[in-house]
Amino acid sequence: MRELLEFSFVAFSAVFVVVDPFAAVPFFLSMTARGDPARKRATARRAAVVAGSVLVGFALAGAVIFQLIGVTLAAFRIAGGAMLLLTATDMIRTRPPSTRITEGEVREGEAKEDVAVVPLGMPLLAGPGSMATVVVLMGRARAEHFWLAVPVLLSIALTAWLSYLILAGASRIDRMLGKTGLNILERVAGILLAAIAIQFVIDGLAEAMPTILGRG
Repeated sequence: MRELLEFSFVAFSAVFVVVDPFAAVPFFLSMTARGDPARKRATARRAAVVAGSVLVGFALAGAVIFQLIGVTLAAFRIAGGAMLLLTATDMIRTRPPSTRITEGEVREGEAKEDVAVVPLGMPLLAGPGSMATVVVLMGRARAEHFWLAVPVLLSIALTAWLSYLILAGASRIDRMLGKTGLNILERVAGILLAAIAIQFVIDGLAEAMPTILGRG
């Protein structure tokens, strides 16, 4: 039971921090500025569903795909950790993470009628970093106990639901926290994400080291 609770906490923390729906608030407000409240809620709901579905898909099929192309989980952990570290650096500096969304995508989103799927659902919420995170977590679950996959999937579902609540209340959150408050949350999340990224790299190196030494 203790192992289940600890892994559940780690899984939810990692998924929520890397998805980081608070960071999506300014983009959401900018891209939905012309919509009425009902339309904004509908957009938030669809974006959350798309993000959750994409992450569940990667969690279930990601490891199989990488095995088919000959990429080990250890290598993917190292690569995913490096990617998350780049994202964390941008978050700490309160810059839009270039690994999740570019300025061109933001401008394109502001001009689109429907932004729920692209770019809000993907890649803003379900970006490369969050995809890598759920694949690594699911890989750990498969390696240790198959039932640890349940907390990973529940963490994705809970994060998607919280993302909907945060985006649906984006205007209220923006008024309450303001730019300074959102920046503080972004920096705190960035520090946590940096720690997660480094742990991914350490785990990947530890797993790959026997193979590296054996080849040497």
